[in-house]
Amino acid sequence: MGGASGGTDLLRASHPGPTVAVTLLTALLAVAAGTGWERGVLVTTAVLAGQPTIGWSNDLVDADRDRSAGRTDKPVAMGSVSRASVNVALLLSVVAAVALSAMTGWPSASVHLVLVVGSGWAYNLGLKSTVWSWVPYAMAFGSLPAVVWLAADPASLSLPPAWMMLVGAVLGVGAHLLNVLPDLADDELTGVRGLPHRLGERRVRLLAPLLLLAGAVVVVLAPRDDIPVWAWAALAVSAVLAALAWATRGSTPFIAAMLLALVNVAGLVLR
Repeated sequence: MGGASGGTDLLRASHPGPTVAVTLLTALLAVAAGTGWERGVLVTTAVLAGQPTIGWSNDLVDADRDRSAGRTDKPVAMGSVSRASVNVALLLSVVAAVALSAMTGWPSASVHLVLVVGSGWAYNLGLKSTVWSWVPYAMAFGSLPAVVWLAADPASLSLPPAWMMLVGAVLGVGAHLLNVLPDLADDELTGVRGLPHRLGERRVRLLAPLLLLAGAVVVVLAPRDDIPVWAWAALAVSAVLAALAWATRGSTPFIAAMLLALVNVAGLVLR
């Protein structure tokens, strides 16, 4: 039982939710880029290996802060998983991420390790407490399409459309605002003052849906082809969800904003 519990806590400390979300987005982008199944599986697996390094490093860096805030959802802070175990898992994940990324070719590997994984680490190591806390999210999500496109054909150095990277960056900043929103009070108590904390809860609740709605507009209007009916429908749904996020209270705004982000992702891939 102890071993099973320790394994579960180690997994929880890796932040599996964001890992699954980013990995799934990578897989969908691989389909959109036409990488073929071998290259698609390779780049998706590389991203899957890199994401837990961000989660584990976050919990290691923030352990004392999380403990003082009474964060019972943080296994490292609560002592339900040892630092040694997390360090070993982190090291193995770093090795796997570097090795798998190298197999995608140096262009994709460089963007993945520096701009995606590196941005996550930069956030953990200090940027989260500054007014620039949004930059790592914008860099990581904005460059993720480039990771996939460069993996599809390393020799060509072809990049995705600029609008796609712009939508990714906007989606990343929106995700940052939504991710921090439930923890604003705890973070303030422990000295974390990123952009969302400086804006305050009211402005964050206004800005996050606005950014995601702006991303939806870009998805519909930016590509140079005929706009399909489903894209107009998705934009209408996005507007309704944004209005819902602004007009309601409790958990509804967060749920509406998350659904708006999912519509953004779907549109990004389908367009």
